[in-house]
Amino acid sequence: MAKLRLPVAPLAQRAAKVSLVVDAAHYDDLVMGVIAKAKTSIWIATANVKEMRIEAPIGSTARARGKYASILETFSSLAKRGVEIRLLHAATPSRPFRAALAAQDGLRTRAFAMRQCPRVHLKVIAVDGDALYLGSANFTGAGLGAKGDGRRNFEMGILTDDEILLDATQARFERIWSGKECGACKLRHVCPKPLDGGKR
Repeated sequence: MAKLRLPVAPLAQRAAKVSLVVDAAHYDDLVMGVIAKAKTSIWIATANVKEMRIEAPIGSTARARGKYASILETFSSLAKRGVEIRLLHAATPSRPFRAALAAQDGLRTRAFAMRQCPRVHLKVIAVDGDALYLGSANFTGAGLGAKGDGRRNFEMGILTDDEILLDATQARFERIWSGKECGACKLRHVCPKPLDGGKR
């Protein structure tokens, strides 16, 4: 038996910028663009977390030598400037990521936090409350890092400043981050540390 579909009121028309982000544009537009220019906050949701290498800063000796640095160095600089960075993830971060994180004294601050939920599969990057990425890319080198075209994943998503999408996405992120989904979760027994602070 087919489900009855109730009519849905059309959304009010609104002006918003929306651009399609494909493959290497994840690195150029998101990592080196939106993320690097964050002023107040970066919220990231990802299934996987792996070490990500990016080009060294323009004008640096490392850049002149074609060297790459961990994205965590960028996060460290941003955190020192007071940018709040939240990283919500499902899987245990890779060993190289954990090693790079341990080397970043600038991330031992309340401005940077990571929380794990095994059910997280959404891929979200929200920056400063006015730029939103929704798409396929995980927080990994193959998804967002400085990889050559023949080595990186095929990825696709959208980048927008739409206020309604930003509000809805950030509300969903906050609900997971704060543990409000934990009480009814059927996977609590496999959760390393429930976000509501209770026992498994």
